[in-house]
Amino acid sequence: MHTTLIFVYYGESGLFNTLTHVAHKIFSPQTYPCNLCSLINSPIGIRSEWKIFLNSLNLPFEFLHEDEYKKHYKTEVKSTPVILSKRAESLDVLVSTELINQCKTTDELKQLILSKLNIQQFTN
Repeated sequence: MHTTLIFVYYGESGLFNTLTHVAHKIFSPQTYPCNLCSLINSPIGIRSEWKIFLNSLNLPFEFLHEDEYKKHYKTEVKSTPVILSKRAESLDVLVSTELINQCKTTDELKQLILSKLNIQQFTN
């Protein structure tokens, strides 16, 4: 049975929200409320090192904002950002908001995900 990783960003989707988030990350990154977004995205999209990492996992994944998650899965998450693990119809927290917010670098987030998935190491 495959595990799907679901990355749920803090905030709502939409063009206006996206532009607001980009501006916030550029002009006041220290107060930006979504550490997941800060770690894996640059102002112009997903970081290439993050894409390589995700592809190395050989697991399906999806990225959703809070409103998209609620609409698609007909439920809410208690806090965001969060990384969920989906197996069949079961949705479980893989990496909590608290743990994501403790990460200072993309490499720390990668290692955290690997440890939660019980994968020993990632090599480029």
